[in-house]
Amino acid sequence: MVDDEPYITDLLTAGLEFEGFEVDVAATGGEAMHKVRTTRPDLVLLDVMLPDVEGIEVARRWREAGEAVPVLFLTARDSTDDKLVGLAVGDDYVTKPFSLSEVVARIRSILRRSRDDELAEDRALRFGDLVMEVDSREVWRQGIPIELTATEFNVLRCLLENARRVVSKFEILDQVWGYGFEGDPNIVETYISYLRKKVDEFDPPLIHTVRRVGYTLRLPRP
Repeated sequence: MVDDEPYITDLLTAGLEFEGFEVDVAATGGEAMHKVRTTRPDLVLLDVMLPDVEGIEVARRWREAGEAVPVLFLTARDSTDDKLVGLAVGDDYVTKPFSLSEVVARIRSILRRSRDDELAEDRALRFGDLVMEVDSREVWRQGIPIELTATEFNVLRCLLENARRVVSKFEILDQVWGYGFEGDPNIVETYISYLRKKVDEFDPPLIHTVRRVGYTLRLPRP
């Protein structure tokens, strides 16, 4: 947890430890970057407004360095633009004031999405020149590695597992965010946009929208 307000860190630490989580606390972005390298957390609960560097910038530096730790932003900034900026480098976004139960639910949802099933068979998903190694959570196109956040990876996995079939927005929501998701369903469109910028940077484009139906992976028609 990264926040410079002790009453928030004390409240959340007590609540999260009661729920069975082990919690480590940092008060600055610099301290957070060091702790992620040394403690390898399963998730970072990250305030946006920190005394030394904004949380958005901290998460961006992690992504640029290839660090895939899931990030849940916790902030008083609640505009749509702020949320979109946060979701571009993080996995979810909770605004203050918040309830402890909501934070716990969001954490469990992210961990469920980002943690591989330990019993899953080691395998690769392929479509055209796009390759996904499920267990190592690595993705390549034309042999070039593509860095994805945990949520981007899971949305792309949903498309790969249903390649050539049109998958509705609500199917993606159910598979990636869970049946109990009560947020904005347009979050799917946001993540499809992120994936297009990374996966379809190469030719030919593979991610296609079928209007009023959903999304599909397919090769361009001759």
